[in-house]
Parts: sequence; C-alpha cells; structure tokens
Amino acid sequence: MAEDIAKLKLENVRLSFPDIWEPKSVRGSDPKYAAHFFLDKEADAKQIEAVRAKIWAVAKAHWGDKAKAVCTGKKFEKCLHEGSEKEDLDGYTDDMMYLTASSPRRPLVIDRDRSPLTKEDGRPYGGCFVNAIVRFWVQDNNFGQRVNAELMGVQFYKDGEPFGGSVPASPDDFENLEGEKGKKAKKGKTEAPESEPEGGPDEDEIPF
Repeated sequence: MAEDIAKLKLENVRLSFPDIWEPKSVRGSDPKYAAHFFLDKEADAKQIEAVRAKIWAVAKAHWGDKAKAVCTGKKFEKCLHEGSEKEDLDGYTDDMMYLTASSPRRPLVIDRDRSPLTKEDGRPYGGCFVNAIVRFWVQDNNFGQRVNAELMGVQFYKDGEPFGGSVPASPDDFENLEGEKGKKAKKGKTEAPESEPEGGPDEDEIPF
C-alpha cells in the first residue's frame, strides 16, 4: 500500500480543547469536532519537524512549483501555531507549539487497549496525553489558501493535569466504610474464595 503523504500520527501529545464527543460551531460556522495538540519545542522537536514536512508535501502536491510562494505569502495560514498566541490560557506557553485539527465527522476515540471510549468514560479530557491521527489537506478557495489538519482519531495515552476541570473520581479516593468485615460478608453470599483486589518531501527546503 502506498504511503499516504497527508496522514500523520502524533504520539504522547497533550490534548486541549477536546470537542471530540459533539460537534461545536465557532462564530456561526458549520459544527465540527476539533482538538488542539501540544508539541513541546524541545521534547517533540522531531514531531514538529514531521508536521512541517507533511504540510510542505501536501502544499507541493497541490501547488507544484508555486508552493513556496504560496506558503510564504501573507495569506497562507498553517494549522501549526506558536503557543504564545494563546498565552493567557493554561498550557499555551512560549516553549510549546500546538496543532489544530477538526472534522465534520466524529473522530475515532479509543482507549489504550483500542477499545472504544464514550463521553461517559471521562477520557480523553483536556490536559491528558494522547496519540492522535490527523490528515492534512489543502484549502484553496475564496476563503483563503492554507493547509488544514483533519481530525481522524484520538487514543488515550495517559493521565495529565486537567485543564479547567477534573477527571472522574476513582474508587480508591474513598474509604471502604464496610471494612474487612463487609468484604467478607459480601464474599460469603457468593461463596467465592476470599482474595485481595489487584492494584491496579522531497529534499527541497521547507519554507517555514
């Protein structure tokens, strides 16, 4: 199977503004599913390079020899942003970049074991870490010339400090009010043996 020059997997990136369960309209636009993915300029340098390479490859495939002129023009807007553009928000700092991706179709959302997740599962959430699949595409119309990213799928990777909210409580956050006696009584009803619970693109220069 030929490589899809437009498709990219982001790994272990922090998730922000996850509109992944229900589409959201922005300034009267058609509702879309969307998300931001943080890329640390140092730790994720290779992933940032990969994003830029994909943007350039898609641009060149569409515009050909004119791609460099279009990509460096004032009207060209990348889906890759400097974190300082939203420095008043949690996580958007000078040492970060973020990729915006959206889609009119609901993205695949799965857990670490690839089982499907729903909103009721409480993850992924803003602030956690995820793997994500995005696909870059060219917009070339009356509304501008740019390369956008389509949100295709999100996989929960690990917990992180939540943005502007919290993750659901865990049973471990509560005390066992029944104590060991309660445990034994319940187990006695089922006559189950007592056991302890487990814890657990080209060589051309990219012009940006």
